[in-house]
Amino acid sequence: MTTTDPATPTDPTHPGPRHPGPRHPEPAPTDGSAVMRELIPTSPFVVVLGITLESIGDGRAELRMPFRHELTTVGEMVHGGALGACADVGIMAAAWAGREIPDKLRGVTTSMSVNFLRPLQAEDLRIVADRLHNGKRLCHCTVDLLGATSGTLVARATGTYQIG
Repeated sequence: MTTTDPATPTDPTHPGPRHPGPRHPEPAPTDGSAVMRELIPTSPFVVVLGITLESIGDGRAELRMPFRHELTTVGEMVHGGALGACADVGIMAAAWAGREIPDKLRGVTTSMSVNFLRPLQAEDLRIVADRLHNGKRLCHCTVDLLGATSGTLVARATGTYQIG
């Protein structure tokens, strides 16, 4: 029986591990807004929804989700689950916005309630999230979901987010 050193390539089409060269550490985020600027464009679920961060700072975040037919339920009406997911992302962003970074870089939505007011039809979604209370670990937030072009309020959410 022969053994192969994993560092030695056995298949010429796959040359094996390569040394990436000298690593330069990424600068650490300076506050919660910086954490969100890094996380939102790389979070797999957020990327699937197409959500982008428009602005963030001092307890407020504005995001956008483009209209896509894959996110509809009937005709061109955006599915409530997609709207709820956007509210959750908004709560997270508002909770972190401008906040000091805790020792443990983690967070979770602990509760959320969404009131659906009217359908969003074939229109991008504007997500406006505000932190109402900034406790030591718990933040209470509201999120307005609006038609990006019409400005029509389609849903309002409230939620609690735990940081650290």
